[in-house]
Amino acid sequence: MADATRRDVLRAGAAGAGALSLGSCATPPMAGTLDGSDWRRGHLVRDGKFPPANGAEQQAAILIAGGGVAGLSAAWRLKAAGFDDFVLLELEDKVGGNARSGRNPVSAYPLGAHYLPVPNKEAVALRHMLKEFGMIVGEEGGAPLYDPYQLCADLEERLLWRGSWQEGLYPSSGLTREDVAQRDRFAQEMAQLRNAVGTDGRPAFAIPRAYSSVDPAYTGLDRLSFAQWLDQRGYSSPVLRAYLRYCCRDDYGTEPEEVSAWAGVHYFAARRGWAAGNDGDRELTWPEGNGRLVSLLRDGVSDHVRAAHSVCAIAQHGDHAVVDAFDHNAGSTTRWNAACAIVAMPHFVAARVAPGHASEGRFRYAPWVVANVTVNRHPKGRGVSLAWDNVSTGSDSLGYVVATHQSASGGNGPTVLTWYLPLSRTAPSEARKLMMTRTLQAWQRLIADDLLTMNPDLMGAIDRIDVWRWGHAMISPTPGFLSDPARRAAIDAKPPVLFAHSDLSGLSLFEEAHYRGVVAAEAALAHLAHPFESLA
Repeated sequence: MADATRRDVLRAGAAGAGALSLGSCATPPMAGTLDGSDWRRGHLVRDGKFPPANGAEQQAAILIAGGGVAGLSAAWRLKAAGFDDFVLLELEDKVGGNARSGRNPVSAYPLGAHYLPVPNKEAVALRHMLKEFGMIVGEEGGAPLYDPYQLCADLEERLLWRGSWQEGLYPSSGLTREDVAQRDRFAQEMAQLRNAVGTDGRPAFAIPRAYSSVDPAYTGLDRLSFAQWLDQRGYSSPVLRAYLRYCCRDDYGTEPEEVSAWAGVHYFAARRGWAAGNDGDRELTWPEGNGRLVSLLRDGVSDHVRAAHSVCAIAQHGDHAVVDAFDHNAGSTTRWNAACAIVAMPHFVAARVAPGHASEGRFRYAPWVVANVTVNRHPKGRGVSLAWDNVSTGSDSLGYVVATHQSASGGNGPTVLTWYLPLSRTAPSEARKLMMTRTLQAWQRLIADDLLTMNPDLMGAIDRIDVWRWGHAMISPTPGFLSDPARRAAIDAKPPVLFAHSDLSGLSLFEEAHYRGVVAAEAALAHLAHPFESLA
């Protein structure tokens, strides 16, 4: 596979490398925090422990429930259409969902999603937004021209392989003849599928997912797991299987045995980034990751955002929606009347607050831990120099990205390393229990051990470790998700209650959340007979 990217990582040896251990040596307390999405507020929604509405009522033509990327994108689309009579309610104190970010004196840094691949040609609304935000600066040869300062700087990726760091994330030595043959065969098959077109004239795999073909020749892959599909195709190379495991955990937080074969293939066959020059396969990234996009979306609609509001009930009364929301600052529940409600929550929450319109179905969520590690000098190591994305074949983590890479990639001063670990080895419910019971010091010891195994040169350089826990970080596209009646019903919902979340795509991607938000906003505008030119 030439021009290896993040999606071309062979984590050879990972299959035999055990899960991360806590280590055995006692260490003195380290500076840092243990935080995460507000599970207490979330559990209040789960348990329905809110007081009844206080009698006060508010009015809004459109109410958006949820301030993640989908909800913010819906708000952005309404504003862009010149529509101002809307409100966005968000449970957390800050909007952004799993694209939120943090900051310390050294740098801004992501708390979750940290990059956006250059979008496909079909992602019209997303390109419209990127142009508005100054990230697309023109056109060249009919294709969008991206601001080079928004694209990931060199060196993009490096891999710790056999004790030395190498450029790219594809091992360059030590592969058997069979490893190479299966690697090349898999690459060729994915290239064919990337260019395949269904009997309906649509690309076999696309982003946003809604533009993908519904030809059974491709959607039928959803009936089995990715691991089963690989077995059927004779892909048995331990090196290749370790690589594919990395990919499934990277985008889905889930093992190949539990990922739909359709989703496993989609990972490789759906991206056809459209850009001038050779930038189509590059990433847009910033010190705070996708928090940059969140802040730009938020700033455009800030007057409409009400944070610290738990939406606890959504129902249809006649031709309008009634929404009860608890204000955590005021300590009271208010009823909102809206001509249309856009439910931009994770679907497992939507099924609880709008049971007359949504059901839980096959939706499953992966727990993740993200740590931001402040170090007083840049990592080094034998081999090539530090990259933006740094992965070790010997670790069960997904490695780390360097927050200051875009602004100080050549320096050697302090920086922040954002470290990722999907808790995919155990059932999600058990992983969430572990996540909530493990102490800050235990997490810090685990994370430091992993980083020091990758970079022994960081001994004595770690100043603090801030740990962020995502109990339901992302949707996991398990076999059968395409045909799930609950998912289909949410997509097909009509006003006054609409749904908008990347969960509906089964893919926790910025592009999917943005698309779902835009589509829901346009459906609401059409319901209210407000003029607009569709971007979806």
